[in-house]
Amino acid sequence: MIVKEKPKAFYDTFERKGAGQEVTHYCPGCGHGTAHKLIAELLVELDIQDRTIFLSPVGCSVFAYYYMDTGNIQCAHGRAPAVGTGIRRTHKDAILISYQGDGDLAAIGTAEIIHAANRGENMTVFFINNAIYGMTGGQMAPTTLEGQKTLTTPLGRSSGRDGNPIGMAEVMDAIKAPVYIERVSLSTPGKVLKARKVFKKALENQIDKKGFSFVEVLSPCPINWKMDPVEARSWMQEHLEPLYPVRNFRDGSHLPVPHDDFIPFMKEDEIINLLSSGGAIPDVKASESDLEQRVKIAGFGGQGVLSAGILLANYAIASGYEATWLPSYGPEMRGGKANAGVIFSNRSIGSPVVAEPNVLIALNSPSLTSFENDVEPGGLIMVNSTLVREEVKRDDVDVLYIPASEMARESGVLATANIIMLTIYLKYKGLADTELLRKVLPLSVKRKDAVDLNLKMMEKALAYYDRELA
Repeated sequence: MIVKEKPKAFYDTFERKGAGQEVTHYCPGCGHGTAHKLIAELLVELDIQDRTIFLSPVGCSVFAYYYMDTGNIQCAHGRAPAVGTGIRRTHKDAILISYQGDGDLAAIGTAEIIHAANRGENMTVFFINNAIYGMTGGQMAPTTLEGQKTLTTPLGRSSGRDGNPIGMAEVMDAIKAPVYIERVSLSTPGKVLKARKVFKKALENQIDKKGFSFVEVLSPCPINWKMDPVEARSWMQEHLEPLYPVRNFRDGSHLPVPHDDFIPFMKEDEIINLLSSGGAIPDVKASESDLEQRVKIAGFGGQGVLSAGILLANYAIASGYEATWLPSYGPEMRGGKANAGVIFSNRSIGSPVVAEPNVLIALNSPSLTSFENDVEPGGLIMVNSTLVREEVKRDDVDVLYIPASEMARESGVLATANIIMLTIYLKYKGLADTELLRKVLPLSVKRKDAVDLNLKMMEKALAYYDRELA
């Protein structure tokens, strides 16, 4: 007796698609449903469902998160291998499935897939090749056949005008690192069964930590090909498979594991050593406090906003914290808006974006106007009172008015206002290890001839704090 049932790795009902939905959105005869079913069955068979993270970028493939009862991340167009690379660095036992269409992987995502393959990332890529952009109406894709009519090639693809079709399995085979590369087809029941075996081996390679496995899947798209499902499968055998031969390109599954899990390329003290370029290396100090500082430093170009962020991030790392630095600036070299977000914490940091800072260092008036209301209640706003005439309107935050530019003017370099504000911030928060700061500062200043001046301004800021704020 044959029992037909939904794979157990599928949700019982597809609530993300709509309340009570029990059928997929795929068109009649589409190959995505077949590929989904094969993968879902294997997740259960290999007992990896709870470890699996589906990486679904733009295209018909994005809707895998409707159906798969696994971890799911909806990635930017073409960026699934890059997202997978990041996840591999943080979740060593996860099973990563990058499920991508031809427009996504072979067009906008070309760089991401090539470099992930070249690094030999331990992930499994299922590349659905239906020779057309399926989701957006049937435009020409990188894999569209010569002479094939699409929405953007109504007279047929021309190699002279549009370039030649790209064989992505062949491109992968030109790269040394991948352990497994195979092309399969969903044109007949027998080939579907063969595809299942290939899918299984590609997943087993990842379980065994063998490295990068790439499976190209020739798949029908009857609607955009303007065919019925039966005709589409015949067209695959007559036209698609001759151009894209179904075969194994590489199988290193029998070889020893090439490398263990990802090893960070540098430790914290090595980062400090790199920054120092042979100079004095500060001792890395373990942090014991439970702290998270989300700092927004904002001003205009030329005030040293980004440099202040780099210094703060480097100081935080040297102090034993996790740290991120994320700059934002306009095209102007000087005078345009600029800000830097720095987060440091003794916990892992999920995102470098500082949307709700608990510290704002406003070096000019537009910065105070832009970010004052973003500061969380109980936070700190530091104002460069030399340039900012207005006062902070809120009464639920701490406020410090520091004549930083006036103090910096005495040095002859207005940009040193950034060091003054940063030093006073660390001192006010009880985070200033002045010896460590003196060691880190020279490693974070681009112009080495400006080190002494910046150190002088740091000392001036410390004296100001002791005199006016202590």
